[in-house]
Amino acid sequence: MGEWVTVSERPWLTRGASGIGAASFLADVGHEVPTSLMASFVTSTLGAPAAALGAIEGVSEGLAGAGRFVGGALADDPKRRRSVAVGGYSATAVFSALIGTASSAVQAGVLRGAAWAARGLRVPARNALLADLVPKHAYGRAYGFERTMDNLGAIAGPLLALGLVSLVGVRTAILLSVIPGLLAAAAIVYAIRRTKAPKVAQRRELRFRVRPVLRGQLGRVMAGFTAFEVGNVAATLLILRATDLLAPGHGVDTATQIAIGLYVVYNVVATVVSFPAGRWSDRFGPLVVTMLGVAAFLLAYSVFAVSGPVILLLGAAFALAGLGIGCAETAEHAAVATLAPEELRGSAFGLLATLQAAGNVAASAVAGLLYTFVAPSVAFGYLALWMGIALVLLTRAGSRKGG
Repeated sequence: MGEWVTVSERPWLTRGASGIGAASFLADVGHEVPTSLMASFVTSTLGAPAAALGAIEGVSEGLAGAGRFVGGALADDPKRRRSVAVGGYSATAVFSALIGTASSAVQAGVLRGAAWAARGLRVPARNALLADLVPKHAYGRAYGFERTMDNLGAIAGPLLALGLVSLVGVRTAILLSVIPGLLAAAAIVYAIRRTKAPKVAQRRELRFRVRPVLRGQLGRVMAGFTAFEVGNVAATLLILRATDLLAPGHGVDTATQIAIGLYVVYNVVATVVSFPAGRWSDRFGPLVVTMLGVAAFLLAYSVFAVSGPVILLLGAAFALAGLGIGCAETAEHAAVATLAPEELRGSAFGLLATLQAAGNVAASAVAGLLYTFVAPSVAFGYLALWMGIALVLLTRAGSRKGG
């Protein structure tokens, strides 16, 4: 017991870990500015149809997913992951800001796609670097801290966008987003300089290693994560559901405002919960905390499926979903860092990020079709079913710890 206490008291929030947290915050502030203004910029400033905006976002998300997969293989090499992290943060900042110079939807789309590919590329490298910087017993707190900073950036970015637009206009606001983006790259450099130099003398061969990641308990855990992500729909569907339910009694404009306010509740809860979820992960294990998040989503989707136009009930559903994402995202990263061998850590994080991207696209596409052509209750029932499947798979993965 004495030895455990001594180990648990080792500091985990080092300068390097703080640097990665700062990078996540600043990067989110930076890319949330153009993201918040993208719809207005493409449709109003450039005069393109809404279909063009949809195509740009769809292609960009696809490139981000591909970038995460490639970035996983690159991040397996301790030396290479450093340059990928710095390059990814820098390129995301520059390409995102250059959207402000675009004179056509095609140019905006190319720049957005390049920015999102770079953003995807850097994710596995950042997550692997964080595992290099903290002791194993504190992975949960470290990834909870990183998720908290990321969520805070997602709140601050749109607020900054609103302020900049009122002062300098849309184009200049997008261009100025390069400043927090490059500061994020500087924060990653700061973190890297506080990481022990890699012991590997030569660069490892670039290989896409999926099968080794899927062996043993990590493979079973990934199966549970996949089921969760296939049910993890974009928050826009939650906002749409609340708006549709409230519109008959409040009017479309007021209902939209209330729904956006409820979405703020979702983001605030996710931000507040992320770090405690990391602590719980270190204490009880990341699978337990992931299952808590999955169970919260299961309850939230059930409420969305059966709820009427009751603001308090919808608010509870948004809060449950925020609890779910705050727990699940933090614990997923901690689980991968804990279970993946060091030489496969980059590939494992890359595969997780790819599953997250692909699963979210599948969840939104299928649920959107069910919502439109069948019924909203069926759409949320479908999502709840996947959460139930995820709970079963994660329970089995936790009960079978052998290879």
